[in-house]
Parts: sequence; structure tokens; C-alpha cells
Amino acid sequence: MRAGGRGRGVGGRVQRRRRGARGSSIAGALRVASTRRAASHGQSGQLHEDQAGERADRAGRRHALQLLLLLHLQDDSNQAPIVANKRRDCPGKFELWINSNQLINCRNHILEFKEKMLRLKNKTERNRQELIKALSKMKYEMTQRKNMSINLVEKKMNTLGKSETASNTFEILKFFFPHLRKAGRIYPDVIIGKEKTGVSFALGISTVNRGNQSYLKQTLNSVVSRMTPSEEKDCVVIVSVADGNEDYLKSVVDMITKRFKRQLRSGSLEIISIPAFFYPNILHVKQSTEDSGRSESWRIKQVLDFCFLMLYAQPKAMYYLQLEDDIIAKKTYFTKITDFVHNITSKNWFYIEFSILGFIGKLFKSEDLTDFVRFFLMFYKDKPIDLLLGDIFQVKMCNPGETPEKCAERNKQIRIRYKPSLFQHVGIESSLPGKEQDSKELHNSNTFFKNDEHHSLGKMANIILWEKWHNKD
Repeated sequence: MRAGGRGRGVGGRVQRRRRGARGSSIAGALRVASTRRAASHGQSGQLHEDQAGERADRAGRRHALQLLLLLHLQDDSNQAPIVANKRRDCPGKFELWINSNQLINCRNHILEFKEKMLRLKNKTERNRQELIKALSKMKYEMTQRKNMSINLVEKKMNTLGKSETASNTFEILKFFFPHLRKAGRIYPDVIIGKEKTGVSFALGISTVNRGNQSYLKQTLNSVVSRMTPSEEKDCVVIVSVADGNEDYLKSVVDMITKRFKRQLRSGSLEIISIPAFFYPNILHVKQSTEDSGRSESWRIKQVLDFCFLMLYAQPKAMYYLQLEDDIIAKKTYFTKITDFVHNITSKNWFYIEFSILGFIGKLFKSEDLTDFVRFFLMFYKDKPIDLLLGDIFQVKMCNPGETPEKCAERNKQIRIRYKPSLFQHVGIESSLPGKEQDSKELHNSNTFFKNDEHHSLGKMANIILWEKWHNKD
């Protein structure tokens, strides 16, 4: 107990001594401040005496406070075990220590925040540049799509996906052409199209290069513009470019994308291009021979072009109407066709003629197109397609030993002719280079210009008929 009391007494004396020294230091500091203030008063003039005294007084107090803080810090370093007690004994110093740390932490947070904001700004700038590049790229692609450049031709055969319905329609080609059996999937190059299906009518137009003359724009204008909006919605017009000349393909694409934008966007108009590998070698051989060979090659190719187009159109619609690229359609032609088909009494018809010239204006049931194509491909080397169309009825409807009269009577029930004709053939320049054609159909008088009569009259009437029928009701 005595030892403990003695220890406490010694400790008390040490603390009292320190307090006395601390008080002496403080008193000395205050005396120095007072002396400085007095000196300042003595040296300063009467005018600035008060201001100088105040400055000296503030300087003295600041010096005393610094000295007091230094002594407290020395106490903390010598008496670490009782830091907590000192903090309780001197809350002002502890709060100052806490506030100092908070300020330091706050400063660090501010610096860190500024650094993050700088990084975010840099990242935002990079994102902005990337966004500008992406928008520029999208704008460029939209411009390219709008112009429908030939460089953006899309291979539909590579984008069919899981749907094999369309490609299966072309499988019959492999039976007739051995060179296609190793070709894999057969399908046209789709240039523009929304793959519209489930409509009532598909209209097929096969086009080739005619040199300096083209009737396709006028043909499409009459065919498309003379439909009502509801009729346009329930059909699809397919333009098949059956020409290996890339310049002609591009010209067709450019013309259609500029003149028929709305129809392309709605899906009621499509452009396809027949792949070059489709044609057999015999066609390439005959093209290199004399005029007779070129004529035969042209006729063979025409049959193949129509067959390919018919197979493409088959899964799209209930009915298929065959047209050519050098005709004009009568006003309200489509309304007349739909009304006639819906009101026809016979359900066994094989096709309906809305024009008697060649292969123009022939309407087929889509379900029968495969039978027609098979027959055409069996004899594509022998006759033009319009003559083969007549032969198929002789084979299917005329029995051996039957009189021609009975066969003709039976054919009338399945080969139906609509009068008057709804289409006018206007092309003078044939798709066969160097050939002119004069076969025209005069709807008003039911008179026809044949190849062997009224040659010059047919040429003159062509221009007149174009204007007349373009404006006729």
C-alpha cells in the first residue's frame, strides 16, 4: 500500500511539475506577446496604434496555441496507454485530430472522384467516337440499301435456314439435268425481296437484255399501277433477270429501286436472278455457232427461264400468271382476272388465256405448275414453250384413235379463253439479237398482225397502241 501510495505521489509530483512548466511556458508566451504589443504601440504612430496591437495580439495567441498543441502531442507520445483518457480529458484536441483525418480522407475521395471522372470522360469520348463511327456506317449502309447497289446482292440460297419448302420445288431439275446433281441446293440469287407468300396471285416476268431497247419499265408501270391497294396486297410480281450480263442486271435493279420503292418495301415486287450454273452445257455450245444455232439456243434458254421462274413462284400463291417484259396491261385488268377466276363455273380448268399471243397472259393453278414444268423440260430442246403448251393437252386429253373434233371439244372445257384480251404485246426488238417481231394484238378490232403480213403497219401500230392502251379504260 505504501509503495503504491509512494508511486502515486511521485507520479503526481511529475504531473504537477509538467503542468507548472506548461503554465510557465504559456505565461512566457503571453508576456512575449504583451511585450511585442507594447513595443508595437511604442513604435507605431498614434494613427495605426490599435491595428498594430490587434495584429500583435493575434500573433501571440497563435504562437501560444501552437506551443500548447506541441506539448499535448508530446504527452500523447510519452503516455500511449492513457491516450483514451487524454482524448476524454482534452476533447477539443481529439476532435481536431478526427477532423484532420476526415479532411484528409475527404481530399483523397475528391482526388479519386476526379480521377474517375477523368477516366469516365475519356471513356465517354471514346464511346462517342465509336458511336459516331457506327452511325456513319449505318447511314452508309442505309444509303447503299436505298440505292440497291449490285454489290449488295444477297445469295438467298445461303439464308434459307431451316425452311426447305422453296428449295424442294427445284429438286425436279436434278432429274433432267445431271450437272445439277452435284450443285447442292438450287435456288435463284435473290436481289431484292421480302419472300412474300400466302397471296392469291403471283405474276412472273422474265427479262433479258435487248440491247439499246428496253420495255421493262413501261411493262412494270402498267402492271403495278393498274392494281387497287387491296389487289396489290394480295399478289406478288416477280421480275426474273435471266441474263448473265451484270451491267444489265444492275440497270434493272437501279431502275426498279428508283421507280417502284413502295412496292419493294411492301413486298409486292421482287427481283431474282437465275444462277449461271443452272443452264446445261448444250446451251453454251449452241451459243457459239452460227445464226441457226443461236436461234435454237435462244429458244431453249427461253423455255428454261420460264420453268425456273414458275418453280420459284409456285409456293408463293394459289395462281400464277405468266407475262413478258414487253407488254402493257389494260386498265382494271387485275380486277377482271380475279372476278373471272372467282366466278368461273368449271373447276377442272388447266389454264386460262387472258391473251392469245404466245405465252403471254396464261394463268395456271400453282398446284399444276410442277406437271407443266416436267413436260416442258422433257421437250425443251424440240419446240418453243407456247407450242409445248398446246402439246401437253394432246398428250393428256386426247385418247388414241379419237377424232380431233372430240379432242378439241374436250380441250375447250379445260383451256378457257377470256375475251377480249387484257394484254398488249408491244415489243419490236426481240430478245434474240438482230431479230424484229411484229406480232401485235389489236384489242379493239380483234385483229392480229402476223409475222407474214402487215409488216410495216405492225411497226407503226406499235407506237400508237402503246399510247392508246396506256390510257384506255
